[in-house]
Amino acid sequence: MFVYLDHAATTPVCAEAAQAALEEMTAAFGNPSARHAFGQQAAQRLEERRAVVAEALGCTPEEVFFTSCGTEGDNWAIQAAVEHGRRRGRHIITTAIEHSAVLEPIKALEGKGWSVTRLKPDRQGRISPEDLRAALREDTVLVSMMLVNNELGTLQPVAECARIVKAYAPEILFHTDAVQGFLKVPFTVKELGVDLLTVSGHKIRAPKGIGVQYIRSGLKLSPLLRGGGQERGLRPGTEPTAQIAALSAACRLWMDHGTEYRAHMESLKAYALEQLPARVEGLEIVTPGDAPHICSVSLPGYPSEMLVRALSDQGICVSSGSACHKGKPSHVFAALGLPKRTAMGVLRISFGPTSTRDEVDALADALSAIRSSRVGA
Repeated sequence: MFVYLDHAATTPVCAEAAQAALEEMTAAFGNPSARHAFGQQAAQRLEERRAVVAEALGCTPEEVFFTSCGTEGDNWAIQAAVEHGRRRGRHIITTAIEHSAVLEPIKALEGKGWSVTRLKPDRQGRISPEDLRAALREDTVLVSMMLVNNELGTLQPVAECARIVKAYAPEILFHTDAVQGFLKVPFTVKELGVDLLTVSGHKIRAPKGIGVQYIRSGLKLSPLLRGGGQERGLRPGTEPTAQIAALSAACRLWMDHGTEYRAHMESLKAYALEQLPARVEGLEIVTPGDAPHICSVSLPGYPSEMLVRALSDQGICVSSGSACHKGKPSHVFAALGLPKRTAMGVLRISFGPTSTRDEVDALADALSAIRSSRVGA
């Protein structure tokens, strides 16, 4: 039995997205920049798909810019925001539990002289709006706070924090990494009140290699690249029309079935949080997660990487944290201040619309067997 409970790392491409990509690569492969009819048909389809993604985000199509991934979008947002605010100051606020795609470019800016405040979470991984309020300064140019933490599943108070920032100084830009929240947690960019928002297609059953950057209308930013003028000159390069077609199809599927998908994942997560502690001696719930698809548990004293390998040998896929850590200790769990034995045994479990109770049962049985054998303890 193959068990895949690592949907926060990536998701299987849905049939609708795969078919849309196939058609675009074979029967409708025109370059949208070409001036002949075949190219102009591709350009029209591109804009139709942009409109679908805009509908999913609750914004206008003119505010949607296609990128290659979440990392690209996060880096672009941060670099463009500090350039935009260079006359105001050189202070950035973020959190200690952001994805590395946010933390690393900010760390690089810090090395070039920017001042950085990293807000710390509480034990459940939540950031206090009051801590943000206290951190704001006259020279603050950017706040970057993720919507859903990719390792804990905690939902951050982005809308409340954005209101605090804009009340303090409307010119401070607010960016949110919504890669794990997009279509898993209902929102619109207008409800959040952010200036910049980043998503990634492979988290919602579209292929890898396609992402989206929301840029609030009226906000003038520097281009990510220089080139042929695609994406209104802000993100030039021949558009990946097959990936965009797939992303649009995946968005449409989520918009049509999102309520049932979220209910299904929430039900499975509740089942896992009930069954795992009951059937695996010593297992602890680290965070239940607010988002419907992510929770984290720990088998104290058993190294996470050993657990991941042992489960993998039995055909069970879970994670010890973000897939981007590549085996390095997670800064997210470190920020929670967990006891050392608990922190060393953390596993992230994440669900998708196709996940089943049988998969949860298989995970519980496998962890119980590992615990009984004392392997790795």
